[in-house]
Amino acid sequence: MSSKFINRELSWLEFNQRVLDESCDPEIPLLERLKFLAITASNLDEFFMVRVGGLQMVAERPSSKQDASGLTPQEQLTAISQRTRQMLADQYACFMADLEPKLAASGIKRIRTQDLSERQSRSLEQVFAEEIFPVLSPVAVTGVDDFPLLSNQSLNILVQLAPAVGSEQPRFAVISLRRSSSRFITLHVDGGYGYTLIEDVIRLYVERFFPGEKIVEAVPFRLTRNADLSVRDDLAADLMTEIEEILDARKQSACVRLEIAAGASDAALAFLKQVLSVHTDDVFSTPGPLDLSAFMQLTDLPGFDNLKYEAWPPQPSPQVDPRKSIFDVLTQQDVLLIHPYDSFEPVMRLVESAADDPDVLAIKMTLYRTSRNSPIVAALRRAAERGKYVTAVVELKARFDEARNIEWAKNLEHAGVQVIYGVKGLKTHSKICLVVRREPQGIQRYLHFGTGNYNENTSRLYTDVSFMTCNEELGADGTNFFNAITGYSQPQQFRKLEAAPIGLREKLIEMIDIETQRRQQGQDAEIVAKVNALVDPKIIEALYAASQAGVRIRLNVRGICCLRPGVPGLSENIHVVSIVDRFLEHARIMYFLHGGDKRVFISSADWMSRNLDRRVELLIPIEDAALRNRLISTLETYFQDNVKAHILTADGTYVRATPGDSEPLRCQEYFYREARQAVKQAEQSRRTVFEPHRAPGAEVH
Repeated sequence: MSSKFINRELSWLEFNQRVLDESCDPEIPLLERLKFLAITASNLDEFFMVRVGGLQMVAERPSSKQDASGLTPQEQLTAISQRTRQMLADQYACFMADLEPKLAASGIKRIRTQDLSERQSRSLEQVFAEEIFPVLSPVAVTGVDDFPLLSNQSLNILVQLAPAVGSEQPRFAVISLRRSSSRFITLHVDGGYGYTLIEDVIRLYVERFFPGEKIVEAVPFRLTRNADLSVRDDLAADLMTEIEEILDARKQSACVRLEIAAGASDAALAFLKQVLSVHTDDVFSTPGPLDLSAFMQLTDLPGFDNLKYEAWPPQPSPQVDPRKSIFDVLTQQDVLLIHPYDSFEPVMRLVESAADDPDVLAIKMTLYRTSRNSPIVAALRRAAERGKYVTAVVELKARFDEARNIEWAKNLEHAGVQVIYGVKGLKTHSKICLVVRREPQGIQRYLHFGTGNYNENTSRLYTDVSFMTCNEELGADGTNFFNAITGYSQPQQFRKLEAAPIGLREKLIEMIDIETQRRQQGQDAEIVAKVNALVDPKIIEALYAASQAGVRIRLNVRGICCLRPGVPGLSENIHVVSIVDRFLEHARIMYFLHGGDKRVFISSADWMSRNLDRRVELLIPIEDAALRNRLISTLETYFQDNVKAHILTADGTYVRATPGDSEPLRCQEYFYREARQAVKQAEQSRRTVFEPHRAPGAEVH
């Protein structure tokens, strides 16, 4: 409490703890709990690669600059190490003492090598002889000079052999398991699924790699490399080449974390620390299987639906009549979709229809992350091949998707798409699609704005908002936006949109300040916002000032929140919640009372300095009264959740909300039931309208 800001890194770790809490919840189906556990492990991997890797580089410099919370880089690293060790203990306690025994009782059993039946032993020996032994090769190592270049996050076995005759020095070898290796070896069990782990199989038969040698120990270990390597794209003559060099550099970057199985000898640990240049603070001993993220693979096992959530398939939006052209639908009304409750299909249909419609002249899109076999990318390629003017602003710097983005950017170029590799010095993170169509009354522009990526797979897993329109002013803004980022033109003054890094933060602070001024004048004032992260000091200061003026502020912040709510004299009028449930909360929605003239926006940007200063982002007003009210109602429902909500306290900790005497309300379940009910009502309404069949091509008058 010595600072009015919560440390960013520790706040993120508390978010990961909330995800971990879901894996410990006995009310959640077992395989879903395992999925949450795997997610926490994957999250930690990325956290160490990016955040810890970056902090370690900063800590090595002579400067000891403090962050907004008052901590130096080294102090942050110390706090992170302490917190992650506790998290690691919680993860393995959950897995070893709770999840694994219950999964075994439900038919999914890990079989230790000492518990193999005779039949399983024969089967496992055959697998080793035919699929493992011929593939893997041990590498003898003596020190730094001959230590192999191990892949980031790959699983490895360090084998210690007895000293050579006449020597007392231990000898070591490394067996590296490539990430393509199957981690789980299936074994026959009656009435379920049995498996053992490949590292346990290797340890069981490790002597066969070293005939005639005495094996002292065989220890699994895993290293995490620094991935916080960024290209100076403002200086890059060839951005794609620079990105490819960065990808190569990551393969041999410094080790920022060493995970090793508990029970490793002091000699083995000392050897790895020496050859990997790892400090003791960066070594993590694990009491169970390394890389719990790999257990995500088990969550898709067939035949165990009773251990999974009830299916919540996306619903067709009643706003989008499947019998009509998507262009006709948008000509008649704006469309708002809240995913994954509303299907992502209308968004894909807009792009695919634009690719196939002979009246469409041009398609322009920003692409940040897409699926591996994206139908949207395929539609853009098809459109270009059919002679349409297609522009794709591809962000090559989307972290960990760089290689994939390079691959399909090249494919788009070969098909004739005009590919723009983002903007120098910035990441293009906005989500916008613009379709230009020739119609009898003239040129018409159709737009899609989103808070999430053009990825049909994650649209079923993340909560996001899509807004589709043919509004003339937004169409003009869309054209100006693409002209600004694809050419040398200066960003134009938009009619309705706001864009980062020019104007978006200023617009948000302006809206916050208006509420502050109205409250100071005795008027009602209110701010409600949903973002994934709140870090930007300028926005936090503006919110503090609004709270001190008496503005009621409610914030739904999924992950990092550096603002301290509920501090007397500073933020007592600010309430912060975080929702962690089966879908990843990802939408950004903002509501300002504005004297009763309600202002509602959606955005691609979180309230972080990186988004507002170093990314191309969009803030989009929602002006249609019905759509605006739906978003306000959605925001309100989040704050009524008393099942999956966590409330942030002033000291940076979170308290789980409980129903108490109230009716339990789980907002994600509420939204899904609401979407289903809307579909039923639309079907009933259609039954009351007589619609004759007409011959194909017949005009309707």
